[in-house]
Amino acid sequence: MHILITGGAGLLGSKLARQLLERGSLELDGTRREIISLTLFDRAEPNSGESFLEDSRLKVVSGDLTNAETIRSLLKAAPDVIFHLAAVVSGEAEKNFELGMAVNIDATRTLLETCRASGTTPHFVFTSSVAVYGGELPDVIQDDTALNPQSSYGMQKAVGELLVNDYSRRGFIDGRVLRLPTVVVRPGQPNAATSSFASSIIREPLQGAQAVCPVSAETRMWIMSPRQAVESLIHAAQLRADDLGTNRSLALPGLSVSVGEMVSELAEVAGQEVAGRVRWETDPFIERIVGSWPAQFAPRRASKLGFKADKSLRDLIEIFIQDDMQGPLKVEA
Repeated sequence: MHILITGGAGLLGSKLARQLLERGSLELDGTRREIISLTLFDRAEPNSGESFLEDSRLKVVSGDLTNAETIRSLLKAAPDVIFHLAAVVSGEAEKNFELGMAVNIDATRTLLETCRASGTTPHFVFTSSVAVYGGELPDVIQDDTALNPQSSYGMQKAVGELLVNDYSRRGFIDGRVLRLPTVVVRPGQPNAATSSFASSIIREPLQGAQAVCPVSAETRMWIMSPRQAVESLIHAAQLRADDLGTNRSLALPGLSVSVGEMVSELAEVAGQEVAGRVRWETDPFIERIVGSWPAQFAPRRASKLGFKADKSLRDLIEIFIQDDMQGPLKVEA
């Protein structure tokens, strides 16, 4: 079996690749199949310190996903499973409309069209977002709540969902769409996502640095750890098409927490000295976008299909410390 991961140099892409190579196989359509090769594609090279990059089954390719020839080259190997994680993130897509459209819609359609031309019907796992919701929302998002994105990023993800559903209906791919909660805690440097602060307010204080929170303490978010997100992606790839039915889009289980609760839990885990490194400075641009996202779901379909949430907010913080923390906690003596 051959697997392709777009956006492979990012947090989820690299963690997913490592986990897949460690597992060595996936169950597709009732048959356990060995992973023979895995292609990791991104515009940037993955972190050279990653040990899994030495695996003989792995091929790393860098390039521009908006180039149709690049996509055709990636699909020459006829991947059995495609994890399409590559995207222009929320804040960047709002500020640079043309780039968001080119990557999040045009490149996604070209990828799907190339799958259609191949005639191989790969399992196609597409990462969407809670940003597809917005406007006048119920207190709790149900499986049948209508999409009404209030950002260009949310609109682009909603279009991607519709494309994956229709290409699946036509038998061109076997698609699965995951509306991921905000992934917390992300290691590394902040990115252009409007939700980037949700990781920064935990990551930076733990590592001895100051962090700025651009939204109010009362702002609620629907969140998930990187570890649980990777488990969800792998689980989605192995679902049977019959179990998904005619709607391939799933809102995933997560934790509903306020930003204030996140900082309070940080204090419980690492001490008040660490939590005190968070500074509150409202940014209207970020607060407007993040405030349009729902923060409470009743994901019955996903739960019935075996998707899970993290156990607690404390778990999310401790997962970062265990999996990604560089060095000891920075607490003054």
